[in-house]
Amino acid sequence: MYKVMIVDDELVVRDGLKQTIEWEEHGFALIGDYENGRDAWEAIEAFKPDLIISDISMPLMDGLELAGLVTANYPYIKMIILTGYDQFEYAQQAIRLKVSDFILKPITAKDMRALLVKVRQEMDEETKRREDLGRLRSQLHLSLPLLRERFLERLVVLGLGRQEIEGQFAFFGLPALKPPFIVMLADIDDFGERDAWMDDGHDAEFFRFAVYNIFEEVISARSNALLFRTREERLVVILNGADGEDELYVEAYGMAEEARHHIERYLKFTVTIGIGRACSSPEQLPVSYKSAQSALDYRFQLGKNRILSINDLEGSEGRAMPAALPADWERKLSASVKTGSGEAACRQIECLIEAFRRSRLPIEAVFLQTQRIVLTLMNVMQELGAHEAEDLRKRQLWLTDIYRFKTLDEIEVWLKVIASELAESALDNRNLVASNQIAKATEYIEDHYAEEKLSLQHLCRHTLMSTSYFSLLFKQYTGETFVEYLTRVRLERAKELLLATSLKFYEIASQVGYADPNYFSILFKKHTGSSPRDFREKQAKESLS
Repeated sequence: MYKVMIVDDELVVRDGLKQTIEWEEHGFALIGDYENGRDAWEAIEAFKPDLIISDISMPLMDGLELAGLVTANYPYIKMIILTGYDQFEYAQQAIRLKVSDFILKPITAKDMRALLVKVRQEMDEETKRREDLGRLRSQLHLSLPLLRERFLERLVVLGLGRQEIEGQFAFFGLPALKPPFIVMLADIDDFGERDAWMDDGHDAEFFRFAVYNIFEEVISARSNALLFRTREERLVVILNGADGEDELYVEAYGMAEEARHHIERYLKFTVTIGIGRACSSPEQLPVSYKSAQSALDYRFQLGKNRILSINDLEGSEGRAMPAALPADWERKLSASVKTGSGEAACRQIECLIEAFRRSRLPIEAVFLQTQRIVLTLMNVMQELGAHEAEDLRKRQLWLTDIYRFKTLDEIEVWLKVIASELAESALDNRNLVASNQIAKATEYIEDHYAEEKLSLQHLCRHTLMSTSYFSLLFKQYTGETFVEYLTRVRLERAKELLLATSLKFYEIASQVGYADPNYFSILFKKHTGSSPRDFREKQAKESLS
């Protein structure tokens, strides 16, 4: 059963569609109807419908603006536009926004039923295509050649010179890269319920290929994306060429969300996707790749089935990248500390000390290997911005303090203290970044609340955060959603204007961001319990008594 919602400012149209169409007979569950695009957008973010039937001309937010938001954030949702305007430019804009159909009013119940049958068939075919695991098995051996994947892996992991990049791209028939660039790194969290019965490596490889196939379909319509698998069975997307870094980030978020959604829906397990920092040349791709790795490492703290951007987690300011680490344990230890997980860092140290015990290395060799651990922690401290003289002196002493210990137990305790302190500092730093971002957002709302079209997307562009992570963070820090916060600010300002000025109600509505005075009055009464007129008269009487 597919979920559908209706958006139209005419009550008679909404009631007509609800009462004359047997939605369930056509395979649809009607989950709501809304009189303007703004209310519909809030519901879309909450319920993620499969189909939206929307008018074009509506107050507060029209159908084409709503279609633009849906296309940018949830490209897998289909839209049908209903309109009484038989104008070519509307049809052109609807096509650009990838609207499924553009229908002129009036539309009869018979026409709507035929349209639903058509859309249902398209959606069934799409579902069948994505769920056809047999077809995926037949395509397993049609993946990109190994040499091409290994070249692209060297490009993002080690970095290559411009001449070699251009030569290899020509050899493999790859499209030329254009700045700016962003690397995305995707990793399967687990195989869901299948983990209980999967004991065949071929099964795991098959489902990895299914994930690859979904990513391949998502980027197939884009000429500016390259996809490959690493030897660790992770997926890498190199996204390049846009009007600017902000636009490239928006495209990366949209692509990642579409792939994540399809994998969860059709394969019934989840992936986490890390988005790195943008860079300006192909030679700098390792910088973006390593930051995507760092973003993915935050899965330890934030959980699975997420899109994690390094800019959301550590801020947009670039940091000095550590030298390439020769062993995976060093990266894991660094990631544990940076994500603020002191317990995980201590477990890593316990494993390293146990390895020392099993190896029976001479004490001089143990001291040398311990210094490698210390150097890793020093790199983390550098990344966290510790540049004070006291911090520098402390780091210098770490390398020589090792020699005062006589047992591995003493070294283990000492390393755990350092790692725990650094993890706590990293957590404080990330909380500071988050609080600064939310402060920036609330300041922007206070300055721009009067703008009618102020939206969550405008705010996220201003703070350079993804909508999903921003919404989570904003609710955590303010206790309100973006819409609740904006509404409260606007209505508080409206109260001030009602008491301190003689402005007419429609003038006050306009000054606090509501073009429709009727909508403003309804909203005001809903939140205060009285209409603007009653509120002003009541306050006036109380001031005289």
